[in-house]
Amino acid sequence: MDAARSANTDRVLIIGGGLAAASAAESLRDAGFDGAVRVIAGEPHAPYIRPPLSKEYLSGRAERESVFVHERAWYDEHGVTLSEGTRATAIDPVARTAELDSGEVVHWDRLLIATGATPRRLRVPGSHADGILTLRTLEDSERLHRELADGSRNVVIVGSGWIGLEVAAAARGYGNEVTVLGLEEVPLATVLGAEIGEVFGSVHREHGVRFRLPASATEFEVRDGHVVGVLADTGERLPADLVVLGVGAVPDTVLAEAAGIDVDNGILTDASLATSAPGVYAAGDVANPFHPVLGRRLRNEHWANALGAGRIAGRVLAGERAVFDAVPYFYTDQFELGMEYAGYPPLTGDARLVFRGDVRGREFIAFWQAADGRVVAGMNVNVWDVSDDIQALIRRGTPVSAERLADPAVPIPEL
Repeated sequence: MDAARSANTDRVLIIGGGLAAASAAESLRDAGFDGAVRVIAGEPHAPYIRPPLSKEYLSGRAERESVFVHERAWYDEHGVTLSEGTRATAIDPVARTAELDSGEVVHWDRLLIATGATPRRLRVPGSHADGILTLRTLEDSERLHRELADGSRNVVIVGSGWIGLEVAAAARGYGNEVTVLGLEEVPLATVLGAEIGEVFGSVHREHGVRFRLPASATEFEVRDGHVVGVLADTGERLPADLVVLGVGAVPDTVLAEAAGIDVDNGILTDASLATSAPGVYAAGDVANPFHPVLGRRLRNEHWANALGAGRIAGRVLAGERAVFDAVPYFYTDQFELGMEYAGYPPLTGDARLVFRGDVRGREFIAFWQAADGRVVAGMNVNVWDVSDDIQALIRRGTPVSAERLADPAVPIPEL
């Protein structure tokens, strides 16, 4: 395809209202594409960033406008048609059309699916009662803020992962009583291992968060349509004015599946984010792309994935050749603990943990070192301005001795 020749006539349609969609639109224009670009945002506002919804926006430390990727005027200034509050109901990769819930049929030359993911619900008695919330959308965060802000409520959080612990920190910050149920013996052990998971668990306990681990909710007690308690498989009944479910998310592949596009734990793509349907691409939480560094697929639901994949998608949609090979990255803030993680989770299972700094004092760097000496992941806790160096170390893929990793006198760029 001659991208320069077709730029004035090609039509790019982006379905999604999150960071991947917005960054793709921006990247398209940055790459010089001057054809038609339309974003079907789905929700009744411009695309926004999700991490603040469980962090600074939920806790009241950020204004609403701070969550949006761009100001509304940006779309007009860059010739991007933004359809807010409109959803795509079907796509036809052969006819290259999309049907909207308004009845409109949109024609496209290239399509990006960035529909994200939807929160998992528990299928146990009482699970549809009022007061049982999930956290995914801007409206979810705002409702949860209203429910938590007065304090003095009994809050039960089901799930001891990132969302569960971030909501627990916000809820305690407002003065609520908080109990967390999780399937792990130590919070976050599945993703970080028990030793580092306990660092987070101890911070929460110091701030009054109670854990029931391992435990799961078997029933929600309901009175007059509202949740009043949680029954756990341990036999305990936990009083609850509010329940927050943080049990993961499922990629929203409905459009792709109905269109016959290959799906397996997300929309399958190659390293350039192309799906099995010609002219159709996928990025963000909904995509399960092939990662050229790992040599395998890697679906990632974090902020950096949406940002980076969206940028690559925009370049590819503009006619450039590009692959998405970023080192996965995410961050969290819980009470006084801030953390950044970079690395390849599939490679950490058998890796050796090497610490640099003061683990007990919660100011340290943890390295996951493979058997051949390569660093496959790193995490800095309350230590700043090192994440880029850690990512560069991972990318280099050269063996490093554990002694040098642990020695704070050795700058990370010199490892």
